[in-house]
Amino acid sequence: MHTHFNDEHISAFLRGDMRALARAISMVEAGDVQAEHLLAALTREGQRARLIGITGPPGAGKSTLTAKLAEVLLDRGERVALLLIDPSSPFTGGAILGDRIRMHAISGRPRLYIRSLGSRGSLGGLSRAVPPVVQLLERFGFDTIIIETVGTGQAETDVVETVDSVVVVTVPGLGDDIQAMKAGIFEIADVFVVNKADREGAEHAMRQIEEALKFGPREVPVFATIATAGVGVAAVLNALDEHYQTMLADGELTRRRERRLRKALHAYAASIVSGHLATWVEARLPRHWPDIESGRSDIYTCGRRLAEEFQAKDVKNHVRED
Repeated sequence: MHTHFNDEHISAFLRGDMRALARAISMVEAGDVQAEHLLAALTREGQRARLIGITGPPGAGKSTLTAKLAEVLLDRGERVALLLIDPSSPFTGGAILGDRIRMHAISGRPRLYIRSLGSRGSLGGLSRAVPPVVQLLERFGFDTIIIETVGTGQAETDVVETVDSVVVVTVPGLGDDIQAMKAGIFEIADVFVVNKADREGAEHAMRQIEEALKFGPREVPVFATIATAGVGVAAVLNALDEHYQTMLADGELTRRRERRLRKALHAYAASIVSGHLATWVEARLPRHWPDIESGRSDIYTCGRRLAEEFQAKDVKNHVRED
């Protein structure tokens, strides 16, 4: 079922109606046919929000830390949006709302919007809907958007390409802490947090991480927090502020945002071409299938031939248009 989004809804969105925002995000997440027109209408003149990614292994306390960071930002007078990337239900494809339950302490605050998105089709990483949803949240006028990942699969790689600053959260007691961290995790962190620092082994974990980071390409601060009590949260936010201002000053913020836009453009163009190609292949497959089925041909030879025919057709069409 498609959600209709007309001029009245767009006006409501621009007036700051949260229901209009929720409806727009649902359209984007569902892949509604109107979503691309909606995004074009709403995001062209959007403001820029600060984007913070929170990632790390399950059980590290990411949701609690996210909520506490949001609380401090709200106390500053900022408008804050939280995007919680949940493992998708294998039956419905929808987001499991566990994180929302853990956010109940701040969920009633004004100037705060919380949304769970399913991670379906992303191998545990970020939902494909995240970039366009971020565009909607920026246009809506949020100052800071915090994206919390599942912390498995592609999440760590995905988040660094979606935000301005990445916070990697871990906890003591993961066995050998450094070996337990995924390869590449140290390269993506802008701020490292050892949460649940009241646990035994916290100081050891801090030392290990600090030693490992010395071999990295840049200096990354490490903080100890007890997020449930709010301990150390202000220091983490101060480090994020400093990182943001440094990127603003040296042009890195502009470069990161340009990379994001280019990636989004490529992905959107590729999805259109992929759709056309799928239709093209499906229409021609019946004449090739008997050879594949009998073993006279194979999917690789056939696939390459069809792709080359499709490219040749597109080239001819472009030449005609020129």
